[in-house]
Amino acid sequence: MPTQEQPHRLRHIAESFGADAERYDRTRPRYPTAVIDAIVENAPGRRVLDVGCGTGISSRQFQAAGCTVLGVDVDARMAEWARRRGLDVEVGAFETWDPAGRVFDAVVAGQTWHWIDPVAGAARAAEVLRPGGRLAVFWNAHQPPSGLAEAIVAVYRRVLPDSPMAAAARADASDAYAVMAGTAADGIRAAGGLGEPEQWRHDWEHVYTRDEWLDQVPSHGGHSQLPAGQLDAILAGIGAAVDAVGGSFPMRYTTVTVTALRE
Repeated sequence: MPTQEQPHRLRHIAESFGADAERYDRTRPRYPTAVIDAIVENAPGRRVLDVGCGTGISSRQFQAAGCTVLGVDVDARMAEWARRRGLDVEVGAFETWDPAGRVFDAVVAGQTWHWIDPVAGAARAAEVLRPGGRLAVFWNAHQPPSGLAEAIVAVYRRVLPDSPMAAAARADASDAYAVMAGTAADGIRAAGGLGEPEQWRHDWEHVYTRDEWLDQVPSHGGHSQLPAGQLDAILAGIGAAVDAVGGSFPMRYTTVTVTALRE
């Protein structure tokens, strides 16, 4: 979940996900095929740069759609995980990464653009896109059923009352990601070199069991840096909340994409 601070300034969190790359890759949701297809079909070719590729979740989906993918990630542990699965990945912060003269048909970022300076990132994307190429940054915004959401908020308030995580838990996920999408769009406009951004939305749903959701929670931003006792308390509280609604629940997702063409 995003915090109220500007995420791209929280590099220590951005670089924390590799602490358990295996869990991240195993538990994090994929993206709807319709999102991947829309990006590929609206780009001039199939050479893709995946910014903040992590373990390669989105990269592998673009490969499956027939694309040649290069990943860039700030975390060497995540990059190594992706390489072991056949992806070409370079380590570095995108804002200062050297493209070495290479150009791409699409620059994409799945669940990562908020960790990148929105203006500097958009400017770098414009530099490496061929004319008519597409920047497309997207997020899976999740929202549990209302009663369960309230119970989860109560867990964070109790265990971490003064933490940004408690504030993030209180926020409606769709609203929070709408803010991040707006920030991305503003960055595109400020950077220049790209056309007017547009937004795509794809709604979908996934049913989680108690154990499946508890397996994913530690992969969320900042959780890997919590003391073991606090993380255990959060997981126990969330587990009890899911048990109270029958041991499983439908998670509503909206995949929000902000996209613009290289002029």
